[in-house]
Formats: sequence, structure tokens, C-alpha cells
Amino acid sequence: MLGFIVVGFAWIIVFYVSLQQLPIPEIGFWNVLIGFGIMFIGFIMATRWK
Repeated sequence: MLGFIVVGFAWIIVFYVSLQQLPIPEIGFWNVLIGFGIMFIGFIMATRWK
């Protein structure tokens, strides 16, 4: 759960720090959506954690 949130956040940070050259330069700003999607998976997992 926490891993997904950290990886998603890191994905977005790497995208902006690398001046939009990483992690996948061909898809452009879709990288932000991928990062938020990964973080959303972590959030969904957090709500089901017991």
C-alpha cells in the first residue's frame, strides 16, 4: 500500500524534475496521470487495510 503511494509520487516528481524527459518521454503529460493512478491504487489498498 505505502509502496504504491511512494512509487506514484516518485513517478510524478521524476517527471517534473527531469524536465519531462523521464520516465516515458513519448507519452508526455500522461506520465502525471500514470503517477496519480499508481497512487490511487495505494489509496484503495489503504481503505481496505485491517
